[in-house]
Amino acid sequence: MTVTAIVGANWGDEGKGKMTDVLAVQSSYVVRFQGGSNAGHTIINDFGKFALHMLPSGVFNPKVTNIIGPGTALDIGVLLNELKALSARGVPSPKLIISDRAQIVLPVHRLFDELEEERLGNNSFGSTRRGIAPFYADKYTKLGIQAADLLDPARLRDRIERMLETKNVLLQHYYGQPSIQVEDWMPELLEQAEILTPYIGDTTSLLRKAYHDGDNILLEGQLGALRDPDHGIYPFTTSSSTLAGYATVGAGLPPYAIQNVIAVTKAYSSCVGAGPFVTELHGVEGEELRKRGGDAGEYGVTTGRPRRVGWFDSVATRYGCHLQGATSVVLTNLDVLGYLEEIPVCIGYETANGIIEHFPDTSKLEGIKPVYKQMPGWMCNISEIKRYDELPAAARQYISFMESEIGVSIEAISVGPRRDQVIKR
Repeated sequence: MTVTAIVGANWGDEGKGKMTDVLAVQSSYVVRFQGGSNAGHTIINDFGKFALHMLPSGVFNPKVTNIIGPGTALDIGVLLNELKALSARGVPSPKLIISDRAQIVLPVHRLFDELEEERLGNNSFGSTRRGIAPFYADKYTKLGIQAADLLDPARLRDRIERMLETKNVLLQHYYGQPSIQVEDWMPELLEQAEILTPYIGDTTSLLRKAYHDGDNILLEGQLGALRDPDHGIYPFTTSSSTLAGYATVGAGLPPYAIQNVIAVTKAYSSCVGAGPFVTELHGVEGEELRKRGGDAGEYGVTTGRPRRVGWFDSVATRYGCHLQGATSVVLTNLDVLGYLEEIPVCIGYETANGIIEHFPDTSKLEGIKPVYKQMPGWMCNISEIKRYDELPAAARQYISFMESEIGVSIEAISVGPRRDQVIKR
C-alpha cells in the first residue's frame, strides 16, 4: 500500500507532470488535489506532446483511474476541451471521476481576475487570469458552486442568484461593467452538466476504499512550495495550498495516508509570474538559458509568457523541500546545463546584516544578493545517457553537491522531456 505525493520544491514549472506520467504506470489512481487550470503540465509520450491544465497526468495510462478531487478548482470548459483534444489525437478515453464536492470556476471568476489585474496595472501579481483567486475567495465566503449542484437545476439557479447579488454590485459600481443575469449562464451550465453527469461521483468514498485495499495512489500537486499562500512569497502566491500536507485534504484521504513525498526541482531555477526571485538572470545570459531550457524553451504552459530563469537556488530549494516534507527529490532538466564551462549555484543570501542560509519572509527578500559557488560544467550532451554511472564526473559532482545543500536524497534525474529520459540512482 503506497500513497505518494508529487509536489514542487520551488515556484512551479519543475516538471511534476512528466514525473506523474512516468509513475502513473505503477499506480491505480492519480488525483489532482488543488489548483485549477492556472498552471500546465507538459507531457511527452508515445502519443505526442501534450499540455494538461485540468486533467490529471495519469490520463495516458488506460489502467489508471484519474480523479479531480474536492480541493480543485474545476474549469469545465478547459476540462472538456482537453478531453476532446486527447480523443482527436488517438488517446483512449481516460477513466475519469470528478468529485461531487469539487467546486466550479465560473465565467465571472475569470472576468473578475482580468478586471483586477488590469486595475492593478504595474502592481499586478502576474495572475494567469484563469479566475483562481476570485474562485477561492467565493469558496471561502461560501458562495461557491459544487459539482453536485450541476445535477439539481433549481438549486443551481438559487446558488448562482445568491452569488450574483454581490458580484453585480462590484461590477457596476467598482469596475463600471454591466451586471450579469442568471439567465446568461444557465443554458450553458445545464448543457455542460449533461456532459459531466457520468463523470461526477463520490471520490472520497472511492479513495477511502482504495487506500484500505492497498492500491497505489498518486497525488499530483500544482505549482510549488514558494507559491503556497501561507509559507510562500506572499502575496505573489496562488490561492490554494501547494504543499503535500494539504494533499490528503484536497483528495479526501486521512492525514496519515501519505508515505512518500517526491519533491521535484530543476537543475536551475525558473518561474512564471511576479515576486522576488533572488537568482534571476537578465540580458543575454538569461535569454540563453531560457532558450535552451525544456523541450521548447522556458515559456509558460498556460500563458505562453517567457519564464524568468536563474541559477539553482539551494536556499529556496532547501526551504521548499522542508515545507513539503520531501522523502526524496527528482532533479529535472539537468541536460540543459551541458553548454556551460562553469555553473553557479546559490548557497546563501547576502543581506545588509551579513550572509544568511535560510529563506526569509517576503519583506526581507527585496535587495538580497545571491552568494554563488562555481561548479565545473561537463560541456557535453547527456540526454541519451541511461545509467547514473555513465554521467560525466562533473555532472555527478553537481548532483552530489546539490543533494548535500538541500539535505534530501536525489533519487532520480531527468535528462530530457521523454518518459525514457529518467535516470534512477
